[in-house]
Amino acid sequence: MSRDVIKSQWTRLQGKLRSRWSKLTYDDVSFGEGDRLYLTGRLQERYGLSTSAAQLQVAQFERLLF
Repeated sequence: MSRDVIKSQWTRLQGKLRSRWSKLTYDDVSFGEGDRLYLTGRLQERYGLSTSAAQLQVAQFERLLF
């Protein structure tokens, strides 16, 4: 799934994001609008992850979407 497709289907993916990371608020996933860096930052903040760990989790999530 390309970044354009992720952005275009962001509303549908919000539920999957919240299922995967329940500590993310509705505002977290609403404001992100498919921005990988924003999501990584929210994961760091909510879960206390390092940058590399958050990036790895986002990459794994993206792979599951294919």
